[in-house]
Amino acid sequence: MSTTKPKAKPNKNLVPIIIIAGLFFIFGFVTWINGALIPFMKTINELTDAQSYFVATASYISFVVMALPASYILNKIGYKKGMSLGLIIMAVGALVFIPAAEARTYWVFLTGIFIQGIGMTLLQTAANPYITILGPIESGAKRIAIMGIANKTAGALGSLIFGALLLSGIDEVKEKLSNVSVEEKSVLLDGMADSVFVPYLVMALVLFVLGLLIRKAPLPHVEAAETIEAKDGGTTKTNIFQFPNLWLGVLALFVYVGAEVIAGDTIIAYGISLGFSAADAKFFTTFTLLAMVVTYALGVILIPKYLKQSTALKMSALLGIVFSVCILLTSGFTSILFVACLGISNALVWPAVWPLTLEGLGKFTKTASALLIMAISGGAIIPPLYGRLVDANKHELMAKGVGEVEALASAANSSYWILIPCYAIILFFAVWGHTYKSWSIGKRH
Repeated sequence: MSTTKPKAKPNKNLVPIIIIAGLFFIFGFVTWINGALIPFMKTINELTDAQSYFVATASYISFVVMALPASYILNKIGYKKGMSLGLIIMAVGALVFIPAAEARTYWVFLTGIFIQGIGMTLLQTAANPYITILGPIESGAKRIAIMGIANKTAGALGSLIFGALLLSGIDEVKEKLSNVSVEEKSVLLDGMADSVFVPYLVMALVLFVLGLLIRKAPLPHVEAAETIEAKDGGTTKTNIFQFPNLWLGVLALFVYVGAEVIAGDTIIAYGISLGFSAADAKFFTTFTLLAMVVTYALGVILIPKYLKQSTALKMSALLGIVFSVCILLTSGFTSILFVACLGISNALVWPAVWPLTLEGLGKFTKTASALLIMAISGGAIIPPLYGRLVDANKHELMAKGVGEVEALASAANSSYWILIPCYAIILFFAVWGHTYKSWSIGKRH
């Protein structure tokens, strides 16, 4: 069987790395506009906080549905065609937004988001292992961190652009809604919904063209070696259920993605609940993502020469706990800054969890990779739980006589406690979980 033999040929791999970074840029852009979509959907569809966070659910649940089918598809058609297909599916999802806006129907919007999520799942399932095996395995984490920079930079831009397009004038519309008739309200909300038409049509066209172009891109055919000897004698194991470090890694990645999505997707709505205008709040997701970009850059420099992956993961988890507590203990713009600081604690978790989880899995590496991709579904489940907490806490406070505005601000702040157990699980994996190579008590490494 043919396998890659990367021997420090940076010039040979430079163009493919740039192309893959472009793909990470694309799905970073599409993913992180959810921060603007959540308050937008809440307004035009008159949703509760919990309902509005189904935007994240529709996007991330696709990773559960499609991760294993995507792996099967890639085995059939290869990485390059898989990336092309993923982009075209994302284009179809963008087009669904047009009839969704015409009908102003939430489930149709969610369908478009879900279809885009299917395309992103295929794209991620192809791009992540491709960039990992494109060069020396010992520098894989560095390449993933570079991809993260492209991904989060795009997210910051996407949040700003779509925040400006979708949230412009939302404060004025919300003020008018309480003082107009049912017919006038419908006209106002229909006009606001129509603002998605042009940006999503342009997005669909760009994704479709890129999907066609990627088939002609100079991407070399690469495959990982199928027979990889496990360091701990893992070749004697017969199934993936015999690797506790894998399942603990999947759990760590599951709660991490949930925490990352909360940090990026709730901050705009949180800012609005605190009384900031949508015009100002639209910048808040960018704060989180820029914090991630800076930390990714530090990771590229420091790992592994100056900082072990496991140490970086421990530091990230501890910072996540500290920042979460600081959110709960502060208010106003200070608490918003601490939400943004979660970007620092989140940045190096993904690059660290993957190699710590996959080490020693040998022939089970491909299946394990699909399971790790499925763990991205944490972004579908944990943010809506945050939304439910906000709704429940708000209603409890209002029952005690607190005004609706003050109740929402307090509830949105106090509900960030959900992040603390997430980072505690990541810390457990960083300290002990990744060392458990057997279910037998006392057997580690």
